[in-house]
Amino acid sequence: MLRAAGDPTRLRLLLLLRQAELTVSELIEIVGQSQPRVSRHLKLLGEAGLVERFKEGSWVFCRAADRGTGAQLGAAIAGLADPASQEADKMRLAQVRQARANAAAAYFKSNAAQWERIRSLHAPERDVEDAIARHLTAAGIENFLDAGTGTGRMLELIAPHAKRAVGIDVSPDMLAIARDRLLRENIRNAQVRLGDIYRLPFPNGSVGPNGAGFDVVLFHQVLHYLDDPGTAVAEAARVMTPGGRLLIADFASHKEEFLREEFAHRRLGFSDREVEGWFSAAGLSSGGSETVAPRSEGEKLTVKLWLATAKAKSKKEAA
Repeated sequence: MLRAAGDPTRLRLLLLLRQAELTVSELIEIVGQSQPRVSRHLKLLGEAGLVERFKEGSWVFCRAADRGTGAQLGAAIAGLADPASQEADKMRLAQVRQARANAAAAYFKSNAAQWERIRSLHAPERDVEDAIARHLTAAGIENFLDAGTGTGRMLELIAPHAKRAVGIDVSPDMLAIARDRLLRENIRNAQVRLGDIYRLPFPNGSVGPNGAGFDVVLFHQVLHYLDDPGTAVAEAARVMTPGGRLLIADFASHKEEFLREEFAHRRLGFSDREVEGWFSAAGLSSGGSETVAPRSEGEKLTVKLWLATAKAKSKKEAA
């Protein structure tokens, strides 16, 4: 690890990646070196366990290791580094961040109208978020998974209460907004990944990195877009730790057909019986529900929170 970090360029890359998650092309722009050279340095840092690399379509994102010895050594090196020697890289990093923020803002602006129309149909977001935070932060959180993270708002809400937070989404455009949000709010313990919530890119909860899976999983306004929500819930249960908590925040059954036609909603909300059936099939224990009712006549949709807990795995299942 020390040999990998000892090269001047690799040290620059490591210090940059402790400040932000960046693509290879962004790192090339900041350090002013060729793609093959930068890729080679990143490969060596990755092999040493100091940096993690994630492919997202045709892009590769990199970030400093956030667990284990690599994270500890990276933090120690950053603490010893001379701030004055990093000024030029920090200036170029700020320019890259601004370009990313501009792109995210443009996408958000182009879609804001339809998102606002849906929001106007149900109880205020603040009421829903307060209920989610009350349930999820009542106990400590080691590893939090936001399945279908979208713009990253739930990461912003819950990550400050967790040791580590990960958001998964299938849309690179949404992930761009989420990354910008995390950077603006200086949330260092959260990251986002391109991924399919039917096939989460994580091992079983009992045999994950350092033996830890996710002790809290959230589906926030995601399942009504899916053909098979029950399979997504079962996949979430797979990566949960024994005793882990799962929360679904989504619409109760309704009859607003235009949401199918105009906003690609596959399902018009869910009943308690349906959700509890998913929990049972996934081996989860139902923990009840909470209703966040509309406040005014114009708000036609009821938001519900359904809670469940992962049962302890048998010796056979753990094996």
